Amino acid sequence: MSYAEAIQFLYGLQMFGANFGLEPTRRLAALAGNPQEKLRFIHVAGTNGKGSTCAMLESIYRAAGLRVGLFTSPHLVSFRERIQVNRRLIAESEVVRLIEELRIANQNNEATLFEFATVMALKYFAEQNCDLVIWETGLGGRLDATNIVTPLASVITNIAFDHQQWLGDTLEKIAAEKAGIIKPGVPVITAASQMEVLQVIANIAREKNAEFIPVGQASNLSKADWTPTLPLIGEHQGMNGALAVRVAAVLKKQIPVKESDICQGLADVCWPGRLQLIQKPNGQKILLDGAHNVAGAEALRASLEQSFGGMKPAFIFGALADKDWPDICQRLAPLAEKIFTVPVASERTADPVAVAKVFRAASPKSVVASFQNLSAALNACQDEPFLVITGSLYLIGEALEQLGYSPAEGGERGLNEWRGPQMRK
Repeated sequence: MSYAEAIQFLYGLQMFGANFGLEPTRRLAALAGNPQEKLRFIHVAGTNGKGSTCAMLESIYRAAGLRVGLFTSPHLVSFRERIQVNRRLIAESEVVRLIEELRIANQNNEATLFEFATVMALKYFAEQNCDLVIWETGLGGRLDATNIVTPLASVITNIAFDHQQWLGDTLEKIAAEKAGIIKPGVPVITAASQMEVLQVIANIAREKNAEFIPVGQASNLSKADWTPTLPLIGEHQGMNGALAVRVAAVLKKQIPVKESDICQGLADVCWPGRLQLIQKPNGQKILLDGAHNVAGAEALRASLEQSFGGMKPAFIFGALADKDWPDICQRLAPLAEKIFTVPVASERTADPVAVAKVFRAASPKSVVASFQNLSAALNACQDEPFLVITGSLYLIGEALEQLGYSPAEGGERGLNEWRGPQMRK
């Protein structure tokens, strides 16, 4: 099997969609020798900031000298981004080997792509003798495939509206799904701020006899003798950093880390596609951010006002139709001088013409135009001094590829496609 054939095999798993339920993952993991039983995890759920918090935790523990596995999704360009050890992407040859070994076990299991990738990651991390795995949920938490592990700590970044059709139409319902990662006796640390959300998480923690540790808005990263520096743009990253620091403090007895490790880890953290600033040789600034829900749009708006005050950028915007893109447009429209809408490379894309119509209504003074593809929009923006590309991580991955900032080709971006989850019988 070649790497291209391995990727095609993964595409074939998409026919099973994305389903809620843990049994297929448990069965496949058991057939793989239950590698999760040989590993230690920090399990991270939440609406926004999961990836950034995972990247911070990974960087902190790597700075402390640990061998750290990192499992995240979706990927921006290459499937290999999902499975990393000490921030080195899994090799193509290892992807091929793991697929060859696991596909035989999966013949009668009908695991979905995400379930299969989850067990691939577990097997790889165990083989790599990882000291710790930073383990990000896919969707929700309670019935997410990643929830077959028992971690050292459960982390919930925040709760906001997203995926309401599957996770629930109130913050309390969404919080209950995310809090499904809480395990008996395992501490849960959260940066959620809404009282109704905190109550839900606290109640579930109490039922599980798990210590409940909220990281409130008053938290900061400064102490008398050390001040970690975050290279990631956005005030919200301060809260993600505070959360990562608190997790490290809670687990200090099990995994000792020095304050210098925390400072170094946070100073070195890198997380592409989330308020990622690129400066091209011609001086053009491009800010890439996968703001795909209302809370993400608010964070982008705040970051533009705080970090780029006085600059009115041009926007390239593309979104998925199942997101709350009209509300996102309303919030972002006043910030832009020019707005170019594009389709996302997905069958779930929102119509760029319809999106442009909403932008025009929200900001009549802005120049608004729709394009048939991202390439055409980028050509139209060549002379813009400041460009923001946002609306979907799918679009960010395509942009990184077209701008020449990704070493991989885009043939794997389609693996992010999925149908709405169904409950397994």
